[in-house]
Amino acid sequence: MKRRIILAGLAVLGGALVFVWLKPFSSPKEERVEGLASARIERGSIQVTVACTGKVVSNQDVEIKSKASGEIKKLPFDVSDPVRAGDLLVELDPSDEQRNLEKAQAALDAANSQLNNARQDLAIAENQLLTTKLNIEAEISSAKATWEDAENKARREEQLYRKKLSSQEMMDSQRAEAARAKAAYEKALVKQEELKTKEMELELRRQAVRLEESRVRAAKVDLEIAKQRLADTRILSPMNGIVTARDVQIGQIISSGINNIGGGTTILTISDLSRIFVIASVDESDIGKIKLGQKAKITVDSYPDELFSGQVVQIATRGVNISNVVTFEVKIEVVGKNKSLLKPEMTANVQIIAMEKAGVLLIPNEAVEFSSEGPRAQVIWPDGKIESRSLTLGLDNGEIAEVIAGLREGEKVCLHSGQVQSRWSKSGKYSSSSSQGEQQKGEQQRERGGFAAFRRRSKEE
Repeated sequence: MKRRIILAGLAVLGGALVFVWLKPFSSPKEERVEGLASARIERGSIQVTVACTGKVVSNQDVEIKSKASGEIKKLPFDVSDPVRAGDLLVELDPSDEQRNLEKAQAALDAANSQLNNARQDLAIAENQLLTTKLNIEAEISSAKATWEDAENKARREEQLYRKKLSSQEMMDSQRAEAARAKAAYEKALVKQEELKTKEMELELRRQAVRLEESRVRAAKVDLEIAKQRLADTRILSPMNGIVTARDVQIGQIISSGINNIGGGTTILTISDLSRIFVIASVDESDIGKIKLGQKAKITVDSYPDELFSGQVVQIATRGVNISNVVTFEVKIEVVGKNKSLLKPEMTANVQIIAMEKAGVLLIPNEAVEFSSEGPRAQVIWPDGKIESRSLTLGLDNGEIAEVIAGLREGEKVCLHSGQVQSRWSKSGKYSSSSSQGEQQKGEQQRERGGFAAFRRRSKEE
């Protein structure tokens, strides 16, 4: 019995010595703390967003102006009315343009009449020239034959005279006849030269016809212009859309958008709302995060309970400098069935999702402490003790951060923020979705010295 007591005592003493020897190698120094707000480390999604503001714009806005001037007689559409391509938007008083059309038609008729007269004169002159030319050619041929016959007779008469078979009188008479025939032939040749002058006169008549033809063409152009001006008194819609502005009333006299130096009167504005966009201004410090195709979340004050989805479709190459603040214009197309709620010129609050990860361990920023050694967290053990543990963090959106190493799923960490979000204090679990106001608060916290600031300091060192 005594031996058993001694062995039991040795066993207890040995166990105590082993506990004392192993204790320094178990866990870091711990202390039991009660009443701490905490959160459980769980997996979820994290998004790093770029916050910006912008305005809602339509796919296309077209200002409707008139090529013609005059008094408005019809104005069938008002603001918010839908229109289709080809619908009559405005009709002006056509009286003046109708008179101009009739005047142009009369001028064309007169030009056609002058052209017909010139063509008839040309045809008559061509016939006369042809007849005269034939007559002169016949006359020349006859005169030449008569002259040649007279010359032959004169030579034969000379031969007879030498043979004493004819008298001097007969020979002289035949010579005179030959001279007269030659003169008639030369006169016919002169008429042939005069024919060239008539041909030149004929060319002048041809030019007169061409001149009248050009006048007819000019009159036709004037007529087409008059017809177009009459047609311009009726303004048709160039596209499908919605009337978003109406700047005139029936009875108002408007000026032409072509002839007026001020650009003319704007009658209506039609907007194509088949596609809706938000033109947002992104600070130069964030523009490097923006890429085409990135998704965006959009809210407007008019519909505080509605969340609109968008996608980046255009990024400005050149920034805008206002008061030494440089911003870049980013165009975001709104997608989804509720986009029809948005109206042009609404102010939109935009969160562009620059980076996103799913199924990662998440820790709230209120649970992260920063030191020269890096980020740390206070882990609460099941028995209430706490352990200070070094962390390796990834994405940080100002409210939560991705835990790459240092924590395990299901572990609880202390929250150090003076104002703990209700979703943590009530359930001890974090939901990765957050309102815009909470995200902005997280951004402010990050600027005051969160994980992003720590990483910047580390790089500088």
